[in-house]
Amino acid sequence: MKKTIKHYSGMSLVEMLVAIGILTIAMAGLTALFMRTWKINSYTIEMGQSSFAVSQGVNTMVGYLRKIRQADDGSYPIKSATGTDLVVFSDYDKDGVTERLHLYLQDRQIKMGITDPTTGIPRSYPTGDQQIKILADDIVNSVSEPIFYYYNSSYPGDTAHNPVAMPVDVSTIRLVKIYLRINIDPNRDPENIETQSFVEFRNLNDYDRMK
Repeated sequence: MKKTIKHYSGMSLVEMLVAIGILTIAMAGLTALFMRTWKINSYTIEMGQSSFAVSQGVNTMVGYLRKIRQADDGSYPIKSATGTDLVVFSDYDKDGVTERLHLYLQDRQIKMGITDPTTGIPRSYPTGDQQIKILADDIVNSVSEPIFYYYNSSYPGDTAHNPVAMPVDVSTIRLVKIYLRINIDPNRDPENIETQSFVEFRNLNDYDRMK
């Protein structure tokens, strides 16, 4: 009587190890792809949130600048103006008192220093900022990229002399452009978000009429 020998087909140990290796590589690739996609999406979401927050801060700043007026001690509405520092007078909190507002860039933040005038007569403004508020974060303007650009009453007709050159005569300023570059990670320079807003100093038109 003949014995039938059955051959069982299956994976050898080598084939199994190769299959496991391929599966491991595939899983590692998928994991890396997932992590990269997650990081990109996370970065995009955070950049969007940061950009929105900066836009809100800029809108707040624009509101304050539109209403600049003569200081309570009689000083001109604009005290000083550079590419990264602007000092004006405005009743920012609508309490009837004209505060000195100091807007400037420091440590990747747009800050606003607030100083109230003295209550005595004659009124005066103490040196330095009494209170500091942060209006915007994640600002990455370089040294060669001002956050403030100034324009005189001849703009937009005269583009040859606008924005005005530094140092600027504050009595000639009628319009300011706020230009900000935003990035939550300064090392990712090509992916900066840019935002800009123009603000007209409406109350300074009265000074033009007096000339």
